[in-house]
This record gives sequence, structure tokens and C-alpha cells, in this order.
Amino acid sequence: MKCILIMFDSLNRRMLSPYGCDWTHTPNFKRLAEKSLRFDNAYVCSLPCMPARRELHTGRPNFLHRAWSPLEPFDDSMPEILKNHGIYTHMVTDHFHYFEDGGCTYHSRYSTWELFRGQEGDQWAAFVKKPPQPETVARRDHKYTDQYYSNLQLIKSEDDMPQSKTFSAGIEFIRRNHNQDKWFLQIETFDPHEPFFSDGKYKDLYAKHYDNYKGRPFDWPPYRVVQETPEEIEHARTEYAALLSMCDAHLGRVLKLMDELDLWKDTMLIVCTDHGYLLGEHDCWAKSWTPYYNENANVPLFIWDPRTGKKRGGGEARKALVQTIDFAPTILEFFGIPPTKDMLGKVLRETLANDTPVREAGIFGNHGGQVHVTDGRYVYMRAPVRPDNQPLFDYTMMPTRMDDRFHPTELANNIELAPPFTFTKNCHLMKIRSQGIKGNEHPDRFKHLLFDLSTDPAQLHPISDPAIEKKMIDHISHLMKECDAPSEQWDRLGISKTELQS
Repeated sequence: MKCILIMFDSLNRRMLSPYGCDWTHTPNFKRLAEKSLRFDNAYVCSLPCMPARRELHTGRPNFLHRAWSPLEPFDDSMPEILKNHGIYTHMVTDHFHYFEDGGCTYHSRYSTWELFRGQEGDQWAAFVKKPPQPETVARRDHKYTDQYYSNLQLIKSEDDMPQSKTFSAGIEFIRRNHNQDKWFLQIETFDPHEPFFSDGKYKDLYAKHYDNYKGRPFDWPPYRVVQETPEEIEHARTEYAALLSMCDAHLGRVLKLMDELDLWKDTMLIVCTDHGYLLGEHDCWAKSWTPYYNENANVPLFIWDPRTGKKRGGGEARKALVQTIDFAPTILEFFGIPPTKDMLGKVLRETLANDTPVREAGIFGNHGGQVHVTDGRYVYMRAPVRPDNQPLFDYTMMPTRMDDRFHPTELANNIELAPPFTFTKNCHLMKIRSQGIKGNEHPDRFKHLLFDLSTDPAQLHPISDPAIEKKMIDHISHLMKECDAPSEQWDRLGISKTELQS
């Protein structure tokens, strides 16, 4: 048995033809949906990038305990468990966050791994004199801007692009090892994450728009509310669509190889993303700030399981509510390995076979933001009740952030030793006061919001229904208790201990 997991970053399901989009060019996603199972109620859990990858490894939520982080010493790692059971694991990626301070313990869990350089702010191309930058609609003046335009100096064709190299390496691994048994391959690309840089032939698919647009370049939306004109918004969406079509083309290379080598007979295929992306919906750009509307939270997911697919065929949809935390248990079970006791995700074998439900509700969010919950029909967003968003702490043995270490003053003056949680394998942790999200403040961040997706799928009209709100709060309480959330999280959210026990 073999398994291939293809992960894209920031993939918006509403831009894909299998989910109803009629203007983007995504024929290979359509072919994938016709072959495999399409999930309509797949949701994120912990966001953004590295928190999502942490739960890909561990099969449990992490956003209530910690912001962006490496794998902790006590974390279970699905690829490492596979490796320890004789399953060869290999990762090919251009996702440079794995190699910053806040992601540095993931890649070494695999048997082998490859990194392809040059995405966004990857500290790769070395130019002492900064290259010129174009005048854009919303240039981001931070350290990634200069590095991005430096990296572009070394990318002359599609073959030079990190995504192309990543998929080529994955295809090489498959060709080299397709006759062998017991391997797991993770092909992971940063695209279609911003900035939306694609080869010209994919822009040609949307030539009418490019011919008609007379404004400045806009391929890098900022993380804030929309301030751009309708024409600029449409241009950014088209730039995203062109990059999405490039992703589609490289996905097609893997599908073609699976046909050629007849891998469908014994190879599980999972095609997924870490989260979605706002392209001006709700007057917002991008991600990493709450509330998390469904453009970010309800994600595309396609799975082929040869054990059931050969009997059932493909082209069906699944309505069961599933989450990113389900990938690790599902992959382990596929190789005959039981999930660990600390994994809270569910094995999806029966869901794949019969659309069997695996949960009543699922929580999702990022550290310090609203805690969201959905049961598949309703989405409830529970906000902090205090304007200072306290009490809030990071619990960790690895005091690093996205691209830096915690400052010594934080560790000297703002830390205590916390007792173990149920999943930390008797390890005590550093408890460090956190401010949560800084900047990128959404005007609804401190509002409790309830949406009925059956009547309002675009989440434009929040409703008021105390009975349903109480039910959703009960779901939050139950799920927070299940993952042993820090006790102060209930205080931060204004949920009483009585509600916790109900």
C-alpha cells in the first residue's frame, strides 16, 4: 500500500470547478473529482500555515494552547510513526516556513525530504543591492518584499519556479519507487499563496481580463480590509486564477502518472489545503485574522481510497463533517497502524465508503482569535469578551514564533512553569503571556456571530437564535474539554463553568 498527499497552500474551494466555479480553468481538479470523492463539509481546525501542519502530524487541535510553532517534543508525528513502522516517508516541498525558527522540527520527521527554494520571502537569492520593485496597488513594505523581488531575478521560466521543481521531484520519487510497497509521499507547494506569480501561459487563459485591465499590477493582497477599486479586486482574483491554473496543470501531471503506472489500484491519494483565502469577500483580503468565514474555513478536499474506490468508483460527494485533524488517523489506519491515544481526529474509512458521520461538530480558529464551531449547517463564532483579549497564554517547550525566537525579556519576566496537559506525556511547559493576534483587526473580531448556511451560504446575514447559540456553545465547551484546553480559555470567551459541565 502507498499514499500520496498533495497539499496546496491557501486554496479557495469557490474558485474550483468541482465546487461550482464556472470561469476558472481547472480541468484536472474536475478530473480528480470525477475519479475520487469530493468532500463538501471539510473544515480547517488550527490556522494558519504551521498550526495546520502541526495537526496534519498530530491529529489534534493546537490553536487553543499555542500560536505558530514547531512540533513540540511531546507531539506525535504521523510521518515519524509511519517511519518507525517500516513505511518509507518522503516530503518534497517549496514551503520555506518549514525552515524558519517556527517550523524547524517538521521536515526531520520524514525518512527523507527535499526543499526547493525561492517562494515569496524565502531567504534565498542574495543581492547586496536591492533589485527594483514595480509600483503596485498594494505593495507590502516588510522584509519579504525585497527578498521576493530578489528571488524573482533567478526565476526565468516555469521550469525554474519552485512549484514546478516540487512536483517534478515528487514525480521522480513516484517513478523511482512505484514498484515498491509501503511508502508515503507528501508533495507540498506554497502556491497559490500570495504573491500570485505564474507563468505567462496561464495568464493567457484569462487574456480578455488582462487586455482590458489598465491599472497597476496587483498580485499581492495585504492582510487588511479591502481599500481597492472593483477593477483592482477583479484583477487580483484573476492573478489568483492564473496561479490556480498553474497548480491545476501540475496536479494533472500526477494524475497522468497514476494512470500510466496504474497506481489507483493500491495507492491512496489525498488532495487538500491548509486553509482557504479571502479574495475580497466580506470586504477582506487573505487570512490569518478572525472571524474565519467559510472562504477560509470550508476547504476543498478530495480523497481516493483504493480499498473502497475500486468497488464504488468515483465522482461522488461526501457530506460528513471532516477536518484536517482526521488526516493523520486516516493515513495511519490505511497502513494498518492504530492512531495514538492523543489523536482526536477520526479515521475516515467508513466515511469514504458510506458517508458515515464521524462528529457532531468541529471547532476551528487561531490562537487568540474567535473560537469557531460548525455542525455542518450552522457556524458560530465566539469572540473574546474583554477588549484586551485576556487571559491568554502560549504553552510550549519550544519558545519560537514564525520566524524568530521569543525575546529574552518575555522569558525572563513573563513566564511560569505549567503542569502537564493530558497530551504532553507528563512534560511541564512554559506558560508565557500572549497578546494573540496583533494588527489586521477585523471590525467583527469582538462580536459573537451565528450563521445558518442552509439559508445564507455566503454568511452575509448573521442571525439571532438563543437556543441555537446555546447548542453551539455547548459544542465549543465539549470540544475544548476533549482537547484539554487551558482553563483560562473559558474565561477569555465568557463561557461559564456551568456551561462547561452541561
